[in-house]
Amino acid sequence: KIGEVIGQRNINEGRTPVLSCEGACIRGEIARLAANLVAKQKGFARACHGELLTVPNSAIAEWVKAAESTIMIDGCGLRCHGRILEQLLGDDRVFQFNAVSVYKKYSDIFDADDVSPEERQAAAQQVAEAVISAVSLSANN
Repeated sequence: KIGEVIGQRNINEGRTPVLSCEGACIRGEIARLAANLVAKQKGFARACHGELLTVPNSAIAEWVKAAESTIMIDGCGLRCHGRILEQLLGDDRVFQFNAVSVYKKYSDIFDADDVSPEERQAAAQQVAEAVISAVSLSANN
């Protein structure tokens, strides 16, 4: 029920969906945290991969599929969710960002708990700022 309410609100308000890598490692965790920060900006909101892919007629899915563009923050070069979104939405409607290319750390760490919460949040903030900057530049061109 709440997904329907939120999806419809985001459709009505014309918000841009923000999705992220949901990988199990530190890189996925930082991408997820960054997406949460970006989604707090005016005009953006967090979307759910699970609902988009498994409940195709839900309001969340309809919102993402109808949006002019979607932000996708990938945790690493595999681009798992990014490739899925390209197939579903078309690569011209997906703005993809590789989070690790921004903070350039933790290539030898897998477990998110091996990085302090403060460091995770700082890296996520760096990524969020880079995404917001890139989206702003793109909107101005």
